Amino acid sequence: MQRNYWPTTEWQVLDPTTLRMDSEKLSKLETVIKSEYGNINGIVVVRNGYIAYERYYNGYGPEDTHHVASVTKSIISALIGIAIDAGYIKNVDQKVLDFFPEYVPDAAHRQKREITIRNLLTMTAPYPFEDWHEPLDRMCMQPDWIKYTLDMLGRKGNIGTFKYSTAGAHLLSSIITRSTGKSAREFANEHLFKPIGMKKIPDHEMKSFGFEDLFGKNVKGWVKDPNGNSTGGWGLTLIPRDMARFGFLYLNRGIWNNNHIISDTWIDESTAMNPNKYGYLWWLREEDGVFAHLALGDGGNVICCIPEKDLVIAIASEFIINPRDRWTLIKELIIPTVID
Repeated sequence: MQRNYWPTTEWQVLDPTTLRMDSEKLSKLETVIKSEYGNINGIVVVRNGYIAYERYYNGYGPEDTHHVASVTKSIISALIGIAIDAGYIKNVDQKVLDFFPEYVPDAAHRQKREITIRNLLTMTAPYPFEDWHEPLDRMCMQPDWIKYTLDMLGRKGNIGTFKYSTAGAHLLSSIITRSTGKSAREFANEHLFKPIGMKKIPDHEMKSFGFEDLFGKNVKGWVKDPNGNSTGGWGLTLIPRDMARFGFLYLNRGIWNNNHIISDTWIDESTAMNPNKYGYLWWLREEDGVFAHLALGDGGNVICCIPEKDLVIAIASEFIINPRDRWTLIKELIIPTVID
């Protein structure tokens, strides 16, 4: 797809009608967000590479960063792809334990030796907890999160069964560091964020590892564990326009201004529909003939890419328990504004 410009330094804003969107329908978003999605702090809708709609709420503005929670996972997925393209990691079928030679598993846990990067990316590695009941707080109390997770990995269950794990994504962050010599934050700044014009993520000292430091109001830059690994499953802070940049990179199958930032093969593999409706740390949706891949984070943080509509929707939200599903908003109020 040929683009007239790239939003590396600045996004261009166009009238929705110029971008073949129904501006009357779009104007209804405001009321619905205010009345039904009160924890949305910022939304950016990009169509054909231009901002068609952008609003901020609850005292936030375009320069305010948000903790995007599990959206971080999709960034980690991109970094794994970049590290494979650059030869730091062989391929997705490389064994996880290859990267942790100091870790010697118990002879009884043979399955642990078989788990691959692909299993971590697709959430098909076994763990001893019940699905959707991961004891993340327990990991956060450990002096060594990596050892704790490796101890859990491969216990109970079988390789290949879907089980969502944030600790597994944290192992991927450590694999990036072990293979490249840089934290995920440093590697992302250099190989992903800078080339596409996203803000540099600064390093912040972790003074303590309580709830507020890891998940709450003290989250800054990109959270790290006690050994300096950037958190793989959450902890990154972004502005909505940069969330949209990352989505736009995927919409363009890894190309930015004629440069291959991520290989198209990686993008295709990451977002290929499968029975779990989960790619390489991306959620997949197909509804009414519309395919979307989404980076989703707690509280309703979203980067939604809809390739066939040339549409990216970035939503930054305040964390609340059980927020309204953002897909409803996207499906009912944003997709219908596109005039095919």
